[in-house]
Amino acid sequence: MSDFQARRTTMVDTQVRPSDVTKFPIIEAMLAIPREDFVPDARREAAYSDAPVDLGGGRVVLPPRTLAKMLDALDIQPDEVVLDLACGLGYSSAVIARLADFVVALEEDEALAAAAEARLAEAGADNVAVLTGPLTAGNAKHGPYDVIVIEGAVETVPAALTDQLRDGGRIAAIFAEGNIGRARIGYKFDGSVDWRFAFDASAPVLPGFAVERGFTL
Repeated sequence: MSDFQARRTTMVDTQVRPSDVTKFPIIEAMLAIPREDFVPDARREAAYSDAPVDLGGGRVVLPPRTLAKMLDALDIQPDEVVLDLACGLGYSSAVIARLADFVVALEEDEALAAAAEARLAEAGADNVAVLTGPLTAGNAKHGPYDVIVIEGAVETVPAALTDQLRDGGRIAAIFAEGNIGRARIGYKFDGSVDWRFAFDASAPVLPGFAVERGFTL
C-alpha cells in the first residue's frame, strides 16, 4: 500500500465515517479517488489534511468531511445528472462521477479548468465534462440538473442557477453568515427552492456570490 493510499484510508476512517457519512458509494468513491492528484502539485503533502487546500485566488478544495457530508445529504442516485460548480482541479467531480450518471464540471478559471480536464482524464472519469464559464451563470445548455453542488461559500444564490435545477432536484451550498458558515440543502418544488440546514461548515465566498453592499457614508 502506498503512503498516499494509507493516508486516504485514514482520511475516510477519521474524517468521513465519524461525521455520520454512512452511504457506501460515497465511502467507496473517497477511498478510490487519489485526492493528491487533484490539488496543486506543491500541496500534495496537504491533500489528506482535514483543512481546505488552497488553490490560489481565494479558492480552495473543500475539506473531505465537508464534501462527504454535502454528498451524503444530497443522496445522488446513479441515474442523475449533476452540475458541479467551481470544480477547481476536479476532485469533487471525480468523486461525484462515481455516484452519478453524468457530471458537468463548471469552472470560470481557464487554467483550473484545463488542469481539471487533464487530471480527470488521467483518473478515468469519462462521465465528466469540464466546461468554462461564469460560475453565477451555471450552464443551462446541459440542464436541467437533478443535483447542483456549489464547491465554496455563497452569500446569495442567483436565480439563474436554481432555474437550472429540475423540479424535485436538490442543491447544496455553504452560506457564509458573518463569521460562521452553514451548509444547506435546497429542495426544489413547484419552481421554488426550500433551503434546509444540514451542518456547520465554512469556506471562502466564491467570486460573484457575495451580496452587493450599498455605499454608506
